[in-house]
Amino acid sequence: MWFAGGGVKAGAIVGATDETGQRAIEAAHPLRDVHATLLHLLGLDDHRLRFFHAGRHKQLSQVGAQVIEELLA
Repeated sequence: MWFAGGGVKAGAIVGATDETGQRAIEAAHPLRDVHATLLHLLGLDDHRLRFFHAGRHKQLSQVGAQVIEELLA
């Protein structure tokens, strides 16, 4: 995935893949971490951002999401 501008560190590379690019072999982050990072860059706290649906409160980035600090400038 490629990020540019908006508080992202220029030229940062996080992790590595195998020879064919199919699997992460270093610093694998789930998609919810990417979502939490994007929300952080937009100035939103993913832990406080909730909505009410089907009788219960839900969190957009799911429980346990971490901001990928290596990407932040």
